[in-house]
Amino acid sequence: MPTNFTINRDRLLDTFLTLVQIDSPSGEEEAIARHLADRLIALGLAVHHDNAGNLIARTDSSGEPLLLNAHMDTVGQDRGIRPIVENGIVRTDGTTILGGDDKSGVAIILEVLQTMRERGLPYPPLEIALTVSEEIGLLGSKALDMSQFQARQALVLDSGGPIENVVVSAPSQDVLHAVIHGKAAHAGVIPEEGINAIVVAAEAITHMPLGRIDEETTANIGLISGGTAINIVPDRAELHGEARSRNENKLVAQVQAMTRALEEAAARHGAGVEIKVTHSFSAYTLDEDSPLVQRVIRAAERLGLTPSLVTSGGGSDANVFNAGGLAALVLSTGMKDVHTPQETIAVEDMVRSAELVLNIVQ
Repeated sequence: MPTNFTINRDRLLDTFLTLVQIDSPSGEEEAIARHLADRLIALGLAVHHDNAGNLIARTDSSGEPLLLNAHMDTVGQDRGIRPIVENGIVRTDGTTILGGDDKSGVAIILEVLQTMRERGLPYPPLEIALTVSEEIGLLGSKALDMSQFQARQALVLDSGGPIENVVVSAPSQDVLHAVIHGKAAHAGVIPEEGINAIVVAAEAITHMPLGRIDEETTANIGLISGGTAINIVPDRAELHGEARSRNENKLVAQVQAMTRALEEAAARHGAGVEIKVTHSFSAYTLDEDSPLVQRVIRAAERLGLTPSLVTSGGGSDANVFNAGGLAALVLSTGMKDVHTPQETIAVEDMVRSAELVLNIVQ
């Protein structure tokens, strides 16, 4: 049955503002984990930290639980975040990110628990996983012992866009690291005796298919470095990139194209190249008729929402949960322009997201 009470808007906002002002770049989540552990314990949940620093909590209720997930870390190295609320929109002064990714998800989980406790409702069976280092490769969720969870379904609060959007499919990601070995020489005296590793790298990149490859596949070179001085032909260049696809065959083909471009450019110039490809996470797709998707659809419709099942180009802890045997999908918290100083979130979107989660768990 639908709930007959509403989310406390002011309390949710206050929680969110508190969380974004606790610095927590990836790998530095200790302070926020302590804060959240105290709050969860005060709400009557059993709480523990695993060896990776993830925060695990459980309600004392019988039955198969539902897992709720968000991550505690924020992207980059921004600290001293000072949120500003204007006309129902939360932002910063433009010098840092806001951190709605993913402290909006954490705040929503807390508000759902607080609302049930405030109304004297018994907690349904729930497991909570608040993870670390999501932004640098889903490291926290990868370190989770999946056997500790009784849940077979999971809601991941870690997406933007309309609250009606339900992410039911996301891609695999392969990470590429290449080191090009050229030959150093004096750039002004005997440049012809050198092999410019940066030139090799640039030529390789121009021969790679990058950006939007098709509706399922993307690729990017995100970092490049090399050289020691402007008067030395650089003998080393380093590239870091990625490829993603919801189709495993397309992912393999894309990585092969990027690798081939590097090898062929190196061969043309007489350079060497070392290439390492690491599989970061695996794709998932949930069918519309899966029990979890249907559970979310019914809850959304009770609130008068028209759910839209969408695909994503991003990875999240949901990829890890699905690979570990838990059916997981991603819900929107309403965040916009994440990972940028222009990031914003509407308070009403967080409220609507919390209402949806509350209806799902109830």
